[in-house]
Amino acid sequence: MPGNMALGASESTHGNALAKASANVIGEELRALGFNVNFAPTLDVNVNPDNPVINVRSYGEDPKLVARLGLAQSQGFEQAGVLSALKHFPGHGDTSVDSHIGLPRVEHDRQRIENIDLLPFRYAIEQGNPAMIMTAHIQYPALEPRTFVNKDGISTELPATLSRAILTDLLRDEMGFKGLIVTDALDMAGISQFFSPVEATIQTFAAGADIALMPYTIRTPQDIRDFKQFLQAVADAYTDKRLSADELTASLARISTAKSALRFNANPIDAQVANANQILNRQQSRLLEQNIADAAITMNLNKGVLPLSPALKSLDLLMPDQQKCEAMQAAMARTRPGLEVRCASIANKEKQPTPPAAFADALIVADVFPAQTLAELGGMDDLENWRQRASKADQWQSIQQWMQRAKTAGKPVVLINLRTPYQTERFNGLVDAVLTSYDYRIRDPHIPEANPSYLALAKVLFGEIQAHGTSPVSWQRTQE
Repeated sequence: MPGNMALGASESTHGNALAKASANVIGEELRALGFNVNFAPTLDVNVNPDNPVINVRSYGEDPKLVARLGLAQSQGFEQAGVLSALKHFPGHGDTSVDSHIGLPRVEHDRQRIENIDLLPFRYAIEQGNPAMIMTAHIQYPALEPRTFVNKDGISTELPATLSRAILTDLLRDEMGFKGLIVTDALDMAGISQFFSPVEATIQTFAAGADIALMPYTIRTPQDIRDFKQFLQAVADAYTDKRLSADELTASLARISTAKSALRFNANPIDAQVANANQILNRQQSRLLEQNIADAAITMNLNKGVLPLSPALKSLDLLMPDQQKCEAMQAAMARTRPGLEVRCASIANKEKQPTPPAAFADALIVADVFPAQTLAELGGMDDLENWRQRASKADQWQSIQQWMQRAKTAGKPVVLINLRTPYQTERFNGLVDAVLTSYDYRIRDPHIPEANPSYLALAKVLFGEIQAHGTSPVSWQRTQE
């Protein structure tokens, strides 16, 4: 399904109906595959255009919009028999550091925290009694001023995941949350670069967490032997009373209660597989996916060039990488058969594409901002792929060169924001129209039906549908 910001863009015309329906489908499909927990939805309020890790995972910048859609999705998951986990408490929306690779810090005062960061979580707790809330590896000095000395000997504030003031005093006692508190992954650098696995696990249990997620990496037989020592060290913290027996017992009771609410499938495996195949291939689910993609497309700017003229014979595309080229070409072939579409990729830093000597009838440029992270490009181990990609600054330089040449040649220029619309004004004066899809994911670049957001863009470009989406974030500002 298109992500949360796409749902935010469709809210003005569809309310929370698409959000709840999509979560229900995702929940039913997960349930059919044997999963009973989904670490979603994201209740972070994305007020920072440079946020590298939340951006389109957020519904938008309006805390009340985030609250409404987050609650709707949480209910949709749980109606399908899958526990949801609202994240990342107390809020990851105003950060410019990815907590997978560093420790972000939010400098908001208490009033701003209440009005923006905490509002969606309070709303969900008061209105929906959510099953789980996930912590954030983020420093909030206004909520937790206590410090620790990290591995490098530097004193700094405790992150929320390890803070009793945030997890117990605020979330449990003040906000009245009764469900499970689960940490974000403890092997993320926001924790692991400062604490050992034992220290992090003991500290988060002492802070009030019920479940420590991914505290220990197991990849080799030696890791399994070491894990037993890790587990014993955590048990020792209970024995020597560094961890409260009463609080661990209460955690166990909460976990047992959550488990008892779940339906476990006792059918033979063949029957479960047959059921999963049926549920995963439902046509109505694919139609819903396309409907969300269609509803999300937002027209940020149009100087009279969209929809593109039926007389158009050829198009030039400049896309972030080759897969996106193929996905967009396939979608255009489906929507406008016979149109000549040639495409160039700006991903390779060693070979930036040069503008053609003679442009086609129009130029369409697509961009992903903020830039795709290492995790998105294939996982944290995929360093070589990361190194081979052009920097965002180099990509923007290429984009501007193409746009300037096309404008000089008198060709219409269209910018497509495949992620967020924040960079729209960066190209002010060079573009005639701007669309935002909030989604760039690809399942199969050669099959338009597999990539609903690309097909939705093609339908808007050629006038098959109108763009009814409303941007859920402010984009009228240039980010340098």
